[in-house]
Amino acid sequence: MAAPDLDPLLAEIRACRHCAAALPHEPRPVIRASATARILIVGQAPGTRVHASGKPFTDPSGDRLRDWMGVDEDTFYDESRIAIAPMGFCFPGLDAKGGDLPPRRECAPLWQNRVRAALPRVGLTLLVGQYSQRYHLGSRMHKTLTETVRNAMNYAPEFLPLPHPSWRNNAWIRKNPWFEAKILPMLRCRIEEMLS
Repeated sequence: MAAPDLDPLLAEIRACRHCAAALPHEPRPVIRASATARILIVGQAPGTRVHASGKPFTDPSGDRLRDWMGVDEDTFYDESRIAIAPMGFCFPGLDAKGGDLPPRRECAPLWQNRVRAALPRVGLTLLVGQYSQRYHLGSRMHKTLTETVRNAMNYAPEFLPLPHPSWRNNAWIRKNPWFEAKILPMLRCRIEEMLS
């Protein structure tokens, strides 16, 4: 069965106003994709900087994610190679403590499966954070993000679960040295395979 045409789907996503009444600002769906992409990154939702720029991962989290992947900015933003479709396409707003709210619940059921179906060449999906892992792994996910990431090989070659690259996870990264020792080399190897 042929993959659905991506361009009309991207136009539909970018015009989406499904949860506009629940957002504290005008919706600005952020997605990057091409039918030729080999890698799909599924993160959480845009933060304030990404909402302002309209370009995913234009923040310190993006710097860390690119470092984890072993790619430069040009490669990371090459839509023909890497697609980026978060669980929520719009910035969901801030909580009382100034942190980002979780992705809107309406977004993933509306779009995730349709986006994935329109990306027939994707061989690796990076599941960045618990929201994407819960959605895409379902009952295969371990009880905690830590255990899910620790057991990343169980989801290969299709998926590779990662913690969120936010600075808020610095303590998690320090507490789990196996992540940098074992998971990052595996991640870089798979990225190289997909991009070569």
